[in-house]
Amino acid sequence: MLQLRSSYEAIEVLRKIDCDPYGIDAMLPKMVHHNILLEGIKCNVANIIKQEMLSVGGDAAVSRSTVSCSVNETGCVIMGTAKQIQRLSDKISIQPLGLSIISKAVKELLANVSKNIFILKTCRREIVLGEKTEIMGILNVTPDSFSDGGLFKDAGDAVEYGLKMMEEGADIIDVGGESSRPGAAPVSPEEEIARVIPVIKGLERSIKIPISVDTTKAEVARLAIDNGADIVNDISAMTNDCNMANTVAETGAAVILMHMRGTPGNMQEGDLSYESLRADIISFLEDRMEEGQGAGISPEQIMVDPGIGFGKTQEDSMRLIKYLSEFKVLGRPIVAGPSRKAFISKITGGGPMERMEGTAAAVTAAVLNGTNVVRVHDVKCMKKVAAVADAILRA
Repeated sequence: MLQLRSSYEAIEVLRKIDCDPYGIDAMLPKMVHHNILLEGIKCNVANIIKQEMLSVGGDAAVSRSTVSCSVNETGCVIMGTAKQIQRLSDKISIQPLGLSIISKAVKELLANVSKNIFILKTCRREIVLGEKTEIMGILNVTPDSFSDGGLFKDAGDAVEYGLKMMEEGADIIDVGGESSRPGAAPVSPEEEIARVIPVIKGLERSIKIPISVDTTKAEVARLAIDNGADIVNDISAMTNDCNMANTVAETGAAVILMHMRGTPGNMQEGDLSYESLRADIISFLEDRMEEGQGAGISPEQIMVDPGIGFGKTQEDSMRLIKYLSEFKVLGRPIVAGPSRKAFISKITGGGPMERMEGTAAAVTAAVLNGTNVVRVHDVKCMKKVAAVADAILRA
């Protein structure tokens, strides 16, 4: 006897028993189970959803007070196979009370979680993501980054290191001129430009892989793109600079939208608790994606990053890695950056340069849980770590 734990295993077994290809397409949705949480649902709507799920062979969990409608709203957990939930969506698609909106959202969610291959469009190329984990090499040209600040004061040295990372297997080079460590002070656009533009110019002349600029400032982003960058890695998800969304839309660059509460200067201060960690982050990223699309950014230009270590406790950072696959509901490639983060030292001890093994474990977990891109300092080592994790995932 064998328990099938994923769609990959289900397909493999159906082929092994010589199932008809059309039969595989028909049966696979019946073999993949989902639990979908809907929040803030009116009781009369929740009652309809529960009855409709029961009618298609699934179920829905709601508040005990839902039947009597003695509460205004309830959470609702839809439980069923992909086939059953699709049938629910079809049945409620023409019903009143906002059920048609729920139907559309559930169908979109089912489509998103089934995506494994993405095309990322930048101003210079199209990048296929999902066939393997991509390695984004970190190139900080700052005096005060938490791990490698001050190592590359000279632009020539920074370019040389970027070339080394490419030779070691980096798929993307991420150039940053402003530290985002906890407590870091902001720098002026002029200072950031002076740090990153010479490096991007030097890299663009020598490498063929994409260059990313790690910035929250539209002025820096535009100059970086003009001089060779393909991607804007914005840790503020375009909230720090009201011109960033228009800049990305006008240039056609790709953008990484990351979740962070506050700024690097204060993100680890005060209450770090969340009402619902993953739901809060997903909601934030959904809003930022909608804002970007409203400005003219195509969904194919967007990647998402839950922001490991940015305004999160040690436990929450680990939870984000453990449940990274939940961010597939956004339908875009997932970026994870656990490299040398402080949550690792709280487990293993040691400073930033002593977190290699912990980073390797975190990268492995991130790959197995659904990341498409890992942002790392130690490219040569983490390239091998990710390759083994990929091989296990796809075995």
